Amino acid sequence: MNFRWIKTHRIIKKIFSNYIWDIPNAENKVYLTFDDGPTPEITEWTLKLLEKHNAKATFFCIGDNVNKFPAIYQKIISSKHAVGNHTFNHLNGWKTENNIYFENVKQCQNTLEINTNNSKQFQELETQNSKLETLFRPPYGKIKPSQSKILRKLGYKIIMWDVISYDFDPAISKEECLENVLKNVKSGSIIVFHDSQKAFTNLEYVLPRTLEFLSEKGFVCDRIV
Repeated sequence: MNFRWIKTHRIIKKIFSNYIWDIPNAENKVYLTFDDGPTPEITEWTLKLLEKHNAKATFFCIGDNVNKFPAIYQKIISSKHAVGNHTFNHLNGWKTENNIYFENVKQCQNTLEINTNNSKQFQELETQNSKLETLFRPPYGKIKPSQSKILRKLGYKIIMWDVISYDFDPAISKEECLENVLKNVKSGSIIVFHDSQKAFTNLEYVLPRTLEFLSEKGFVCDRIV
């Protein structure tokens, strides 16, 4: 199997200290995140499973998918999970000119805000709308320092991760995917999953077992704020 950087090294966290890699806390909280949705059936399955385990999470949504599936996006909102910006077209920042990248982020942000305001549960969200304005995860984890600098000036928090499951990788078995998470999770970890068609074979196996493990070990799954 090719080398995969599953657990983010402390040196990387120190070098790129302007990004959020984990959220240390004294309450044994961990932070499940889901990228690339919303996706029909898969996001809804994920939401039901999270509800079953009384777990909260953060969904980094692709703006184009929100446009296509607004009702599913609003289910995320009504379930009181956090949401964040994942660009409108899942752009690789390293390969994208800055002006195009910023416009794509803005387009996604507008889409998130419009669809949040259209949600019947919007008035119950308290500070959720402010979260929309602050959370951003670069697709592939690839963002230029110049892009990061501007986005942070605009008020975005760049959310990276402490543990990545590699659920999206067809070369990895579902057992390996689960091991990636369970062997590396600790209090404060930000863990990456994907509520996408590509990842679902692994996610369907890994997420229920991860939630059971976290519950048994006394972890609390919370959303990023």
